[in-house]
Amino acid sequence: MDINAYIASGILELYVAGALSEDENKEVYQMMHKYPEVRQEVLDIEAAIVKLTAATSNIKNADLLQAIKDKLTFNAPDAHTKVISITKPKYNWLTYTGWAAALIIGAGLLWTLNQNQELESNLNTAEIENAYLEEQIINSRSVLADSKKLLNFLRDKDIISVPLGGQGEFANTYAKVYWNKKDNSIYLDAQGLPEAPSGKVYQVWSLKLNPLTPTSLGTIDDFNTDDNKIFAIANANQSEAFGITLEPEGGSETPTMEQLYTLGVVPAPAP
Repeated sequence: MDINAYIASGILELYVAGALSEDENKEVYQMMHKYPEVRQEVLDIEAAIVKLTAATSNIKNADLLQAIKDKLTFNAPDAHTKVISITKPKYNWLTYTGWAAALIIGAGLLWTLNQNQELESNLNTAEIENAYLEEQIINSRSVLADSKKLLNFLRDKDIISVPLGGQGEFANTYAKVYWNKKDNSIYLDAQGLPEAPSGKVYQVWSLKLNPLTPTSLGTIDDFNTDDNKIFAIANANQSEAFGITLEPEGGSETPTMEQLYTLGVVPAPAP
């Protein structure tokens, strides 16, 4: 028997595709045991189908179709191609049918795989969007709570408002202190200050005027990154004035008067 002709007939593809009768399956099985090249061809066909169906996620549909065409030699034969026929011409038609079935199965698997990947991608995107939305809701609630707290603070009848005017070469700067003596808290509105230079921070001071005694209320380390420029500060001092200076990172023990940006005196209580 011409083994090459037998292999080229297409019967092995039909065997792998499960399209043969019981007797034909037995015949192929016997040929596989008798001829190692037949057995190897069956293994190669099975491997090709696995690649065409299971690994198609990395291949474009056009490439997949071309790979199958190349395997089936659908391309027009050249002058050196030898066409071989055997005693059962029906195998040629059935070969194409078997491979068409494999192509349909492979395309179905590809579609299912793509759908699963798309669904997984959509689920991941939805989870990310939901997490982001939840974070935004939490942030919004936090902002609303802070805004309500600030409004309640500013509306308190015992709040002392202290405007801080620009000083010296910083005459265009300004700020405002809202001081509640009952709970020793301050809100500083520093919108009128420019961005702090690199390596520098603004430092807030509580002042006694006679004699002049400054007490640090702390540095505003996040001034440049804060959007609203409103800062909560604790102040247990009997302040008579407030000032803001520009100091090296970490702050200073005493204010640098050459870098005094704003200063404001606490108004005297009404008689």
